[in-house]
Amino acid sequence: MGGKIKRNFFCGNLRVEHEGKEVCLAGWVQTRRDLGGLIFVDLRDRSGVVQVVFNPEKKEAFEKADKIRSEYVIAVKGKVFKRPEENVNPKIPTGYIEVIGEELEILSVAKTPPFAIEDNVKVDESIRLKYRYLDLRRPKMQHNLIFRSKVNKAIRDFLDENGFLEIETPILTKSTPEGARDFLVPSRLNPGEFYALPQSPQLFKQILMVSGLERYYQIARCFRDEDLRADRQPEFTQLDIEMSFVDVEDVIALNEKLIKYVVERVTGNQIEIPFSRMTYKEAMEKYGSDKPDTRFGMEMVDVSDIVENTDFKVFSQAVKGGGCVKGLNIKKGGEIFSRRQIDELVEKSKEFGAKGLAWINITSEEIKSPIAKFFDEETLKQIIDKLQGEIGDLLIFVADTDAELAMTSLGSLRIYLGKTLNLIDKDKLNFLWITEFPLLEYSQEEKRFVARHHPFTSPMDEDIPLLETDPAKVRSKAYDIILNGTELGGGSIRIHDAALQKKMFEVLGFSEERAERNFGFLLKAFEYGTPPHGGIAYGLDRMIMLLLGLESIRDCIAFPKTQNASCLMTEAPNEVDIKQLKELHIQVKI
Repeated sequence: MGGKIKRNFFCGNLRVEHEGKEVCLAGWVQTRRDLGGLIFVDLRDRSGVVQVVFNPEKKEAFEKADKIRSEYVIAVKGKVFKRPEENVNPKIPTGYIEVIGEELEILSVAKTPPFAIEDNVKVDESIRLKYRYLDLRRPKMQHNLIFRSKVNKAIRDFLDENGFLEIETPILTKSTPEGARDFLVPSRLNPGEFYALPQSPQLFKQILMVSGLERYYQIARCFRDEDLRADRQPEFTQLDIEMSFVDVEDVIALNEKLIKYVVERVTGNQIEIPFSRMTYKEAMEKYGSDKPDTRFGMEMVDVSDIVENTDFKVFSQAVKGGGCVKGLNIKKGGEIFSRRQIDELVEKSKEFGAKGLAWINITSEEIKSPIAKFFDEETLKQIIDKLQGEIGDLLIFVADTDAELAMTSLGSLRIYLGKTLNLIDKDKLNFLWITEFPLLEYSQEEKRFVARHHPFTSPMDEDIPLLETDPAKVRSKAYDIILNGTELGGGSIRIHDAALQKKMFEVLGFSEERAERNFGFLLKAFEYGTPPHGGIAYGLDRMIMLLLGLESIRDCIAFPKTQNASCLMTEAPNEVDIKQLKELHIQVKI
């Protein structure tokens, strides 16, 4: 430790039962107060804070205590005493005792920090990230990282108990451009050639199944060169799981047990399994999202069949053009929202992609609505009845020839209303499986079908014939686990049949040469006997963020990047020496 006083107790672990015990403590000075000839020091280490008292009777220790300041690193030897009753602080675990300091060593002096080392400090996040080593001293940040460590341990304990092997896969690997943008790493030994940092261990974990290892997991570092937001980082941690000889039910059942084990072990909250399930189609139709927040109701209702032949052309033309008309009932919304606020909702819907927002306000006297005049009395009654409208309710509608746009824009408005009207119980943990995702989606940019997840996702058995006739309707054996409207993880059963994999590449527009170029090593492995297999990957950072109720993923990562993918503490990325570039045969042009 560098001093004569060797720590034998942690500050936050001292209690009344330690009264009279001689202890040696070490840590950082939280505060120092000189009161009536006595010096009081709040000493902090990772376990918590304890009060140490120095008095002039111990002259050498007292004189040293007079010199220390906040964030000095010190070691103290002394005895534990009960505090006088009038000085008890029940707000902290050590508030019933104090340590009377007998010896003191100053191990390290400290500059005045740019912000107070305490929770709820009012300082810009950029300052916190620049001085991350100070920010991480705050109790809240330490709690977050301790929590994260416990989650990792619980995951490892559960998977070990269930026969999984923890296996590392390469960080320097091959670029397979069929997803997000890769980070590329130039090879000095192979001029003009590049490694890619892995976006996930997907190909390697499938090869491990071909290798006969049967049950694999890894808490893996992954990298994606994409635009950032509050819950996304360029480098992130993924819990990766793969299993052989399984189907969808096997993967879901095991992962429900895993989540239950981890949450109950780390938080103490009881989790009921099995979790609710919903198909992708149902999620989109009811919530306008493939990751719906089910902590509150307000489900969308389709009124397309009622309005298809009405005189209100915004609705009728949307339906006849292949789209739909979706409605929401804001219970008592007519009493909550003024006309000005309704107009603001209309503008908000446009921010979410809608072309506009129609509305019906049901009052005790009459129906107030700019669109009511386009419907006869019977049609208007059918619309209100279908949305279970009552006096005081505000019914809102989005129509579009693009059915998905109508659903997603109203779905986004639903989430906005849930937050605005405080409909969401923030203490709830609502887990939900979304299943039967579309296998493919059409890219207007590339003029071809692309894999919604990845090219190795298996289609539903009954939908395989549609690969030839109507690829857009093929459902996949894919599943996502959702927590409170955020995707925690996702996976699928993989294709293990060579003929089906070849057909998949054909539908995706891959030539044999391109398939070989991008995935040749995996396809070659598949020629030597491939078991049915499937798995799932969780965004571990996101899981920690949600379980802790944090607003930003950066608060549960020790050294995160900013919105522009930079590190304010190390100032990375930065320029490198020209000699390094020459060794890599790279010339920078700006």
